[in-house]
Amino acid sequence: MSDITIYQKPTCSKCRETMELLRSKGVDFDSINYFIDPIDRATLTELLHKLSIPAIGLFRTKEPLFRELRIRERSLSDSELIDVLVQHPELIERPIVVRGEKAVLGRPPENVLKLF
Repeated sequence: MSDITIYQKPTCSKCRETMELLRSKGVDFDSINYFIDPIDRATLTELLHKLSIPAIGLFRTKEPLFRELRIRERSLSDSELIDVLVQHPELIERPIVVRGEKAVLGRPPENVLKLF
């Protein structure tokens, strides 16, 4: 098992670019397709802590579902926002790259270099 984990979606171009960047640097990593292996509430809470961002910061705000659910207008708590992310993984920003107690969003892919 590697000390780097990437939560990703294989069809996401930024996910593919991030994984290719790590491979090009000779970095071994574990990859989790969170559409097949969903992120549970506890793990999502832990990821937010490692990312040092509030729950709203993990949303893909340009997704139509984000607007349909009126996330911004509803003034939801972090706990409620986490529930929305668990129910709708397509709204989770990706990729999320974790190394130990730190995590970064791979947007742009070069962000992962901050973990080294």
